[in-house]
Amino acid sequence: MKSINVAIDILHNATSSPPGLLKLGTHLVFDVKMDFICKARLVGDGHHTPAPSVSTYTGVVSRETVQIAFTYAALNGLEVFAADIQNAYLQALCSQKCYTICGPEFGAKNTGKYAIVKRSIYGTKSAGVDFCNHLCDCMHHLGFESCLADPDLWMHPAIRKDGTAYYEYLLLYVDDVLAISEHSTEMLRQLGKYFQLK
Repeated sequence: MKSINVAIDILHNATSSPPGLLKLGTHLVFDVKMDFICKARLVGDGHHTPAPSVSTYTGVVSRETVQIAFTYAALNGLEVFAADIQNAYLQALCSQKCYTICGPEFGAKNTGKYAIVKRSIYGTKSAGVDFCNHLCDCMHHLGFESCLADPDLWMHPAIRKDGTAYYEYLLLYVDDVLAISEHSTEMLRQLGKYFQLK
């Protein structure tokens, strides 16, 4: 729940709902990971909000692209590293203009207060596309271009240690990243400037 503080702005002095914003109910989802770490995630009740007029899905790299990328890495002696973007959706600004009424999960002093949802939280209708757009902006800043055949395959021209030209690749499956390069760890370090990776 610590990371949710970046996603909402509690209106301490508001006496009514913010004008022009959709009301978004929220609830907590609890999980125990395989390593026994307990997690709680605040989730928006997006199923109670109107459907947007545009697609809200985030893309995923195709299975065939992953197979081709593994073959490319094996044939060219390239490193393959994987990473996960932590709290992925919270990294992106929320395009849906929503507010919520704080429940007890926000602490006793905030219960009943209005809060504006600033960042994409799981469960909102636009969370997937908001994160996807944010991730695409970051990829462009890093100098990567999306492949026309599979938009979730990102490529960047590079030079090998022996002086030959080749392409480095990042494959994206929502918040999972696969790096294929002679310097995969450096690629992930560059991406780590934008996102916390594990």
